[in-house]
Amino acid sequence: MILTSFLLSGAAAALAAPTASVPAAGSLAGSLAGPSDGTSWTVHAEKVYTSTGETIENALILVKDGKITAITPGVEATRDSISAKVVTAGMVDASARVNTGLTSVEQSSEVTPSIDAKYGIDPFDVRWARLAKSGVTTTFIAPLNQNVVGGMGVILKTAGAADLEKRMVEGADMICGAIGSQPSQRNSPAFGRPTSFYNRRPTTRMGVEWEWRSALFEAGQAAADGAGKDIDVLQDVLAGKIGTFVQAYTTQDIRTAVFLKEEMMKEGFGTMNLVIDCGAEAWKEPDLLTRTNTAVVLPPFPSQGRTRDSALMPLETAKKLRDAGITFALSAHDGSDTAGRIDVQAGLAMRGGLTREEALRAVTITPAQILGIANRAGTVEVGKDADLVLWNGEPFEITSRPVGVLVGGTLALDPR
Repeated sequence: MILTSFLLSGAAAALAAPTASVPAAGSLAGSLAGPSDGTSWTVHAEKVYTSTGETIENALILVKDGKITAITPGVEATRDSISAKVVTAGMVDASARVNTGLTSVEQSSEVTPSIDAKYGIDPFDVRWARLAKSGVTTTFIAPLNQNVVGGMGVILKTAGAADLEKRMVEGADMICGAIGSQPSQRNSPAFGRPTSFYNRRPTTRMGVEWEWRSALFEAGQAAADGAGKDIDVLQDVLAGKIGTFVQAYTTQDIRTAVFLKEEMMKEGFGTMNLVIDCGAEAWKEPDLLTRTNTAVVLPPFPSQGRTRDSALMPLETAKKLRDAGITFALSAHDGSDTAGRIDVQAGLAMRGGLTREEALRAVTITPAQILGIANRAGTVEVGKDADLVLWNGEPFEITSRPVGVLVGGTLALDPR
C-alpha cells in the first residue's frame, strides 16, 4: 500500500502488524496503524464534496507532508485508510472571535490601524480545539471591536504548533474596525475635568463615522512618505492594497461603510477593498453592495431573529444575498455552544433556501477567496493543504456531525 513505507518507523512500527479494521461510531472504520510523522494519511470516502462543484464517489485521498497529493476515484478503502461517509474541505470561519478580550485591543486611542491582532491571541485558548473539532480548520481573527479602527487581522490554522507564527497563513492583509454602537459604548463626554481617556469622542454613531472620515481624509491628504506608520497603513487601505474589514450589523451602518468607500473614490484617494463583517441586514439594500463589489460575512443566525444593534436577520438572509449576486460567507464567531457551530449555521442557511452545495461553498471556498487563501484552502484538490472534514453522514443534516478533522495534515479529531 502507498503508506507502507511510513509505517515502518518510530513507535508506529509496533503497530505495523496486520490488524483488522476497527469500527468507530456511525459508518466510520479505520486501521490502528498510522504514519509516524502525523501529517501523512490515506483517507477514503464514499463521497467527496470538493467545493468546486464536483462530487467524487468512492475516493481515496492521499495526504503527504500536510498536502493533498492524490485523489483517486472509484476505489475501495484500504486497511491503512481512515474512512468516512463524506469528506469535505476544512471549513473557514472569516469572523472567528478568539481573542483575549479587552486586553487584545489598544484602547488609549480610537484609531490604531498598525496594531496587529496576533498580539492579543492566546495559542492555548480552549476555543481553538473546539473550533478544530467542529470542522473549522482556518480562521480570520480581528482585534476586539472596541475601537473605531482596531488594527490588522490575522489568518490562522486552528490546530498545529503552539507557536502562532507557524500557524499563520499568508493571504489578504485586512485592517479591521467597526461602525455602529460598539466602538462608542465605553466613551463619555468630558464635562469639566476628564477623569480618564474614556472621556472622549465618539459617543454616538455620528461620532464613529467622523472618526473614520477624519482618519481616511488625513491619510489621503498626507505626504506619500514620512507621515507615520498609521498613515502609511491607511494610505495602503485607500489604495486597496490592504482590505477594509468593517463590522456593520444594521442597514444604516452598512450604508455608512459603503458611502465612505464611495466618498474616498470621489475625492480621488483610491478604491478601498471593502468587506462587511456581521452584515445581518445586508439583504435590505443589496444594490449598495453590488455597485461597490462589496463582500459580506454574515454573523450567526440569531435564535430570536435579531442580532447586535437589533439588526433583523431572517433565515432567508443568505438566499437573498445569493439571489442578488453578492459574495457572502457564513460564520459562527467562537462557536461557544452547539447551536453556534459553523456546520449548524450552514444547516440553517439551507433551511432558509440555500442548496447544500451553496451552503458548503459559503463555509469553504468563498471565505477562502475573501481572505485571499484560495490557493491553499477551501477545496479538496491536489496541491491544497490537507484541511479535511470527515462526516458520518450528509453535511449539515441534523443527524450528521464531523467525526474526523485534519488541519494541515495533522489529525485534530481522530475518527478511529
